[in-house]
Amino acid sequence: MSPDAAPAALVTSYGRDDAGRAWLAELPRLLAHVLQTWELRPDGPAGNGMAALVQPVVRADGTPAVLRLQPDNEESAAAVIGLRTWSGDGVVRLLAHDGGAMLLERLDGDRPLSSLPSDDAAMTVLGELLARLVAVPAPDGLPRLSEVAAAMVADAPAAAPSLADPAERRLVQTCAAAVADLLPESGDRLLHWDLHDENVLAGEREPWLAIDPVPLAGDPGFDLWPALNSRWPAAIADGVERTVLRRFDLLTELVGVDRPRAAGWTLGRVLQNALWEIEDGKAALDPADVALAGVLLRRRG
Repeated sequence: MSPDAAPAALVTSYGRDDAGRAWLAELPRLLAHVLQTWELRPDGPAGNGMAALVQPVVRADGTPAVLRLQPDNEESAAAVIGLRTWSGDGVVRLLAHDGGAMLLERLDGDRPLSSLPSDDAAMTVLGELLARLVAVPAPDGLPRLSEVAAAMVADAPAAAPSLADPAERRLVQTCAAAVADLLPESGDRLLHWDLHDENVLAGEREPWLAIDPVPLAGDPGFDLWPALNSRWPAAIADGVERTVLRRFDLLTELVGVDRPRAAGWTLGRVLQNALWEIEDGKAALDPADVALAGVLLRRRG
C-alpha cells in the first residue's frame, strides 16, 4: 500500500489534522513493520471502516487472524482494555496488541448480523450479546458516562441555536433535560457503545460475536441506541413507531434494564449525535434520530 492509497474512509476520518495525516502517511510502513514483527502473512485484501485498516492474516502457526491498525490514542487504548476484560465472552478475542495495532481472532466478515432477514432474530442476538457484555463491571482506565453526559448537558444550550428548525432546537433541550435527570446515577457497567448489526459477525466458537467496541463505563441503557437505529430503511417500511417500540421492548427485556431509564439514556444518544452534527457544521439533525426520539418521548408521555 502506497502512502497515497489510504482508503477514502480513513482519509475522511484522519485527514483533518496534522496528527491524522501523519498517521495516514505512516500507515504503509506501520503495516509492513507489524506484519514482520508478529510473523504474519497477509491473507487476502485489506478492508477498512471509518476508524481502522483491517488486514486478514495468517500467523506463523497457520492460525487465521485479523490485524487491525488505528492510531494509538485513547480510543484504541480503551478498546484493548475492554477486549481484555471481556476475554472473548460474546466478543472477538484479542490475541495481541501494541499501541494502535491489535491482532484479533478471525471471524466471518462476509456474514454480518445484518445478513439475517428477520428483524426480531437480529434484535434478539443484539440483546443477548449486550446482556452478556454489560454484565461485566467496567475496569479502571475507561472514559465514564458520568463525565461524557455532564459535558453533553453543559454543551447543549450553546449548541441548540445552530439548528434551523425550532422543533429540533426544542428536541435538543428536551434530551438534555432527560440526561440531566439521570446524571446522579450514570452506572458502572462495561459498555460496547456501538453494538449494531454490522458490528456483529458470525464465528466458529460461537454463532455470533461482537466486534469494534468503543468501551465506556456507564449505564446499560446508553448502549441501546445503535441496535434501535439498525436497519432503518426496514424500520421505515414496517412503520417506525411499531418497529422502534417492538425493538425497544425486546432489547430492554433481554438486557434487563429499566425502561424509563433506558429511554432517557437513549435520548442521551440522540443528544450526543446532535452535538456531533452541530460540531460538523450541520444545521439539521439526522431524521432517523428525530423519529426515534419522537417515538420514545410519546411512550414516556
